[in-house]
Amino acid sequence: MNRPLDAGSHAEFRADRLLDVLVPTRDRPAELAVTLSGLAAQEGVPGFGVVVSDQSDGDPGYAHPAAATMVRALRHRGHPVLLTRRLPRRGLAEHRAWLLDASAARYVLCLDDDVWLEPGTLHRLVTAIEELGCGFVGNAVHGLSYLHDVRPQTHGHYQEWAGPPVPERVRPGTPEWDRAQIHSAANLLHVTGALALPEGSWRAYKVSWIGGCVLYDRAKLVDSGGFDFWRRLQERHQGEDVAAQLAVLARHGGAGVLPSGAYHLESPTTVTDRDVEAWEVVLADVDA
Repeated sequence: MNRPLDAGSHAEFRADRLLDVLVPTRDRPAELAVTLSGLAAQEGVPGFGVVVSDQSDGDPGYAHPAAATMVRALRHRGHPVLLTRRLPRRGLAEHRAWLLDASAARYVLCLDDDVWLEPGTLHRLVTAIEELGCGFVGNAVHGLSYLHDVRPQTHGHYQEWAGPPVPERVRPGTPEWDRAQIHSAANLLHVTGALALPEGSWRAYKVSWIGGCVLYDRAKLVDSGGFDFWRRLQERHQGEDVAAQLAVLARHGGAGVLPSGAYHLESPTTVTDRDVEAWEVVLADVDA
């Protein structure tokens, strides 16, 4: 019998840590268990925290025995875990703003609830952001069902940073915006394979935005507005991660990190009402 799970408290969780992982979730107990299992297997970043905020229609996903076991495994390995519910739902951006406010760590990893991280991923991302000094770094997620679907026309969008990333103003209709094509399907896996990097090495490359697994310098994210733009959006929106990253890119720069250790579980989305692109609203205000 699975015993009741201690949710923890906000007051006890907030601490001056190097890293917190922020996971929003809704109606995905199986996927959440897989996501947490990937975190539990990470090495090289001792004591990172995890915040899970659930907006499920029924019981929270972390109450499922598989997910609850991974929460206990994380705690057993020295990682504090805070379990919360954020209801009623006010949209994706508000949910991420709530998660960000729960952390006081230097770096925060925004990780979707349908992404498995291979061992070593967190250490590589933290190493990259410390060396690069930019506002964010990220691992685009691989869709392994597309492993044999090679799309060489997208590979030309890969461009490495020759030095530390610099601020960029990225907008739709520009070559910089088209960089996102390299993150579809399994394109990044194919680019990585062609580079044949030595074991343990990594590369930083130019991006427009990254979905699913993005590590921010928390102070630089907050300086760029965080997700506070949620107040200007109706509840049914998407693209809140794009809006935040474009703002950070403009002030502090950002980069993708290759190889990526993030794998998309390719489950059906739970975000079915997508009337508004958050980045369109935010960019319209900024450019005005």
